[in-house]
Parts: sequence; structure tokens; C-alpha cells
Amino acid sequence: MFNFCSLYSGSSGNSSLVQSDKTNILIDAGESARKIENALSSINVPINSIDAIVVTHEHIDHVKSIGTLSKKYNIPVYATEKTWKAMPDQSDKIDSKLLRYFSPSNNFYVGDIEISPFSIPHDAADPCGFNILTANKQLSIATDLGHITPELLSNISKSDFILLESNYDPEILKFSKYPYYLKHRISGEYGHLSNIDAGNVISSLLKNNDNLKSVMLGHLSKENNFPELAYKTVVEEIINNKCNLDNVSINVATREHPSDLIKLI
Repeated sequence: MFNFCSLYSGSSGNSSLVQSDKTNILIDAGESARKIENALSSINVPINSIDAIVVTHEHIDHVKSIGTLSKKYNIPVYATEKTWKAMPDQSDKIDSKLLRYFSPSNNFYVGDIEISPFSIPHDAADPCGFNILTANKQLSIATDLGHITPELLSNISKSDFILLESNYDPEILKFSKYPYYLKHRISGEYGHLSNIDAGNVISSLLKNNDNLKSVMLGHLSKENNFPELAYKTVVEEIINNKCNLDNVSINVATREHPSDLIKLI
């Protein structure tokens, strides 16, 4: 068994479940503890079966309840040293025995799941994406991406499944009520990835990766995007780039409830 489920995804909160035969891990816990408990219950995963929480970066929409969940259920939490230092409000809640450190350049294991972190361009202390591997299958989590680098494409080039950011539509953002500085941050090199950019990333991967079978678009902005628009724009970009969509499924993670279970094995 090797499964993925997006519990919540969007600018308001993010958390995902990865399951293997022996291990359950959460990537981020950016919603309330109660909401995460309820989401897991709805897919028949007891919260006390979670073996670890692995943190991408310290922004509140990714770490809102890591301290509460760790304290309540004795769950180890993994983050880089710089990320730990950037979120004292959360780390102070967690028993020191449950604090775990990783480096973006070194793989580590939680149970039978191997996690390969990689640095991403975002305005956080030490933000990471992850390749997660077991039984010769790989899934990738790549959100909160200000821009695409060759290193990023290389890191996710062999994945069977990817949760990829498709945060905003440039025209909606342009005319939104957001102040200029926030628009600039979102669209800047250390902000977020647009729908068009997401389509180009997938196109590049499809041209070079025969393994890729499924992509879930995630971390959509509530104010500057719509699920239907993200899907339409991404598909159009893939077609414009003359890539074959026959062998890959594209779907969109939601902000309000868990996604369908993605079964890699």
C-alpha cells in the first residue's frame, strides 16, 4: 500500500496524509487540530495512528496545529533547524523528545517511508518540498513555489504522482483588492506559482518522465483562483505544449474536505 490524500489544501490551510503498509505521516498541519482529526476520521484513519508530522515551512497555513497535535497525541514533528527557530510558538508546545531535525540535503526515514527533502524558492526560513518513496514508487509534494528552477524540475522528474501548486490566475490577481505589496509578493520569485506556470511544469515533466501518472493541483488561492479555472488553464497549457494527456490524470485538491485517495500501489 502507498496512498496519498490531501486533507486540506489552499491559502487558508494545508495538510496531507501519506500512507504505507506500516506508516502514516502528515505533511503539514495547517488547519485546526479538530478539523484535521475530523478529516482523518472521515477517511477511516485514526489520529492516534499518525507516526509523524513533517513540516514544509513555518507559515501558519502549514503549521497551525502541529504543537497541539504533537502534545495531545505524542506525535514526533520533523522540521529543519531554521524552520524550528522560525516558529517558536509551535515548538514551545512540543516535548523536546518529539522534536526531530532534518536537512534539505539528506534523506531520512519515518517507518518504512523514505523522505527526500529539497529546497524550494519561497519567502520562508528554510522551505522544502518532498519526494516520498516506498516500494519503488515516488510521490512529490511541491507547493509554495515562487518560481521554477532546473533543480526543482530535476527533483520531481521521476515521480509517479505530484501535488503541485497552482495558486493564482494572473489576471484575477492583477485586478483583485489586494494591496500592491501583497500582489507583488504572490507573483514574485519567492511567492507562489500561477496556473500557467503549473501547466508548464507538468508539460516539462510529461516530456521527460514516463512514470508520471497523476497530478493534483493544490494550494489554490481563495481570492485569486477557482478550481475550474486552475484545471482549465493547466490543461490548455499542456495541450499548447503538445503533450499527451492520455496517460496522466489531472485533478484539483479542495480546501474544505479530503480529496479522493490516490493509490500508487
